[in-house]
Amino acid sequence: MPAKKKADEKVNLFGFSPYKEKKNEEYMNEEQEAHFRNILEAWKKELMEEVDRTVHHMQADAANFPDPNDRATQESEFALELRTRDRERKLIKKIDEALLRLDTHDYGYCESCGVEIGIRRLEARPTATQCIDCKTLDEIREKQMG
Repeated sequence: MPAKKKADEKVNLFGFSPYKEKKNEEYMNEEQEAHFRNILEAWKKELMEEVDRTVHHMQADAANFPDPNDRATQESEFALELRTRDRERKLIKKIDEALLRLDTHDYGYCESCGVEIGIRRLEARPTATQCIDCKTLDEIREKQMG
């Protein structure tokens, strides 16, 4: 359930207020892990509901149009929707992996160098597996490789 928020308080994509770190607070403590677990589970739930809507939409709207143009339009709409769902399916897999890292208390640490990823970066990208430095280096390598 989203945390209560004031009218002027920032809210992330999933309706949760940003985590407010306390002075001298240990990184990825139980409270932080619970915060990110709630975000990830809400995100996954939203994506799963979208998958269900797509299935129902495609079943309900599937028609055998006699006009080839109408049929082509419907097929291209379905293809676009299926590509979107495929990207979301991959994202659900990343969310599941992040939830597993939370279970093993590895969440929030860079898989490349082991440093803290950071609360703000995780707020922006809850499935992040690398710190900003390692991610930047990866992107530079990708760009150089073409």
